[in-house]
Amino acid sequence: MKVRFCENNKGKSQVFRRLQEEFPDIDAKIKKCLGQCGSCAEQPIAMVGGKKVKGKDVEGLYRNIVAALREGVGTEQKKDKKKKNEKNNR
Repeated sequence: MKVRFCENNKGKSQVFRRLQEEFPDIDAKIKKCLGQCGSCAEQPIAMVGGKKVKGKDVEGLYRNIVAALREGVGTEQKKDKKKKNEKNNR
């Protein structure tokens, strides 16, 4: 799943480094702009799988990104399981 940070967002470097260390297979990048300037100026944010994830602080952003990643992984597993069940029922 893609995780994108705006280069102007405060605290993005800490979260980015931590994600790279703890989830080396993740597709995380710091981009010039995410087009979320209002939110970006107010609090730490990232885009996870195309959806905006926010945090009150850097730690909150990290926790919310990890939660979003886990939800995304669970969603993919459910889709795969559903496809397998449909195939077996034919």
